Amino acid sequence: MNSFPSHIVIAPILVPLITGAILLFIDERKRKTKAAISFISTLVLLAVSIGLFIEVNSTVNTEIAAIISTGVYLLGNWPAPFGIVLVADRLSGLMVLLVSLLAIPSLVYSLAKWHKSGAHFHSLFHLMLMGVNGAFLTGDLFNLFVFFEVMLAASYGLLLHGSGQLRVKAGLHYVAINLVAALFFLIGVSLIYGVTGTLNMGDLAQRIADLNPDQRMLLQTGAAVLGIAFLVKAGMWPLNFWLPAAYGAASAPVGGIFAIMSKVGIYVIARLSFLLFGQTAGDSAGFGHDALLIGGIATIVFGTIGVLASQALGRLAGFSVLVSSGTLLAAMGTGNPMVASGALYYLVSSTLTISAFFMLIELVERGQDAGANVLAVTMEAYGDGEEEEEQEEVGVTMPGTMAVLGTCFAACGILLAGLPPLSGFIAKFSMLSAILNPQGMGADTEISTLSWWLVFLIVFSGLAALISMTRAGIRTFWSSLEGTVPRVFVIEIAPIMLLIGLTLAMTVQAGPIMRYMQETARILDLPESYIQGVMTAPRAGNPGEAAQ
Repeated sequence: MNSFPSHIVIAPILVPLITGAILLFIDERKRKTKAAISFISTLVLLAVSIGLFIEVNSTVNTEIAAIISTGVYLLGNWPAPFGIVLVADRLSGLMVLLVSLLAIPSLVYSLAKWHKSGAHFHSLFHLMLMGVNGAFLTGDLFNLFVFFEVMLAASYGLLLHGSGQLRVKAGLHYVAINLVAALFFLIGVSLIYGVTGTLNMGDLAQRIADLNPDQRMLLQTGAAVLGIAFLVKAGMWPLNFWLPAAYGAASAPVGGIFAIMSKVGIYVIARLSFLLFGQTAGDSAGFGHDALLIGGIATIVFGTIGVLASQALGRLAGFSVLVSSGTLLAAMGTGNPMVASGALYYLVSSTLTISAFFMLIELVERGQDAGANVLAVTMEAYGDGEEEEEQEEVGVTMPGTMAVLGTCFAACGILLAGLPPLSGFIAKFSMLSAILNPQGMGADTEISTLSWWLVFLIVFSGLAALISMTRAGIRTFWSSLEGTVPRVFVIEIAPIMLLIGLTLAMTVQAGPIMRYMQETARILDLPESYIQGVMTAPRAGNPGEAAQ
């Protein structure tokens, strides 16, 4: 059995934490120094994430637990469930890698201008990365709350970065709703701990089946309250009223990295749903699945209506996030690992696409007249008072600007609509195939009414995205041919092209990637593998010792 290099599991948390702390002590006037340190650290984080991703997939063993046990890190060298544990498996390794793949384009884009529009941008950026990675890697609910709050605290500052009335208004709503969500988090965790006496996810999963009916009722109540906190972050209807305005008001690079924020909620819900209420949960097995399915369907409906109604591109991108979240929640609510595998592929594809779209919006609207449907963020960043600062931007002007922007815009439209041949189509086709054939091709299985509704809405939401993106493209590119060609720099368009290129790579390598997602979903559906891996992880210096 392969073993992890020492401390690689905690490295995705330590690297951005140390970087964020160091950058706090560097004067804001030394922007080039801060930018260089920030960029190098993000490259190191990508290297660490790739190494972790390779390690969690390097163990091939008929005992599924071996894949989990190699990635358990005992902080303080205390055995589970008494000490804090970090767990790196195929799913968390994938999510940490996705964070790094989003972080580099977002950071590079910000270097053109946005990192100079406020104080401590780089520190906030890296602290947010630390919180997100910690949420993906933690193995207990208490530290999930800690990392969740670190992520949110940093995101508050990033959302307000660049100031402006719209950002302040959206930021106040964002802060208020997330503080309420944090309160629900604490209440839910308290109920769960009061019933089971543990917050370690692995230990919690093995105790659920032995609870008596009264205890089970309290546990499920706590889980439901806890779920509300993450459904707020995931953007499930009716808890998502804040999201389109907040994401649309954020600066372009912040919107690009915020694309992963809703996926934190999706990840936690998927993890806890399969782990705590999966096959080993006894009478609690399947708890909450129907609520996720119905809530996901309602979210798709709400998001689709918003996509069709949106005139501003920022709100269109915000509602596209809701459609993505609703699709993932409904897919997880089916409880079918095959649907979940397609949903994981869709998660990666849609996150890369939406991140690219948030950054692209600022560029395509830069050439429009200030009175004709221009985002507030664009007006603030490129208004009359900023002309002198414009001359200090990094990079060289792109030739054929409109052609490049138009191609990127069309690619985003195809991906959001789920049209062939790009990865958005492959993801949706995989999910639809699994929903209509839950027992495999050729099996005679009755399809539920909710599943038929989900199939219809996945197809219709793609049609709505196509209509909206076509309408926006005509208004932006065809109706403004005589307008000013926006001044776009390589350092701005290159990150967008990189993200779109990653979706193209996902299309070319769809077979191997889909097989990875299927295996990941299969392991996710085996709670005993996670439990055994966490509870039997040996302490450092005692390789033959298993936690008792």
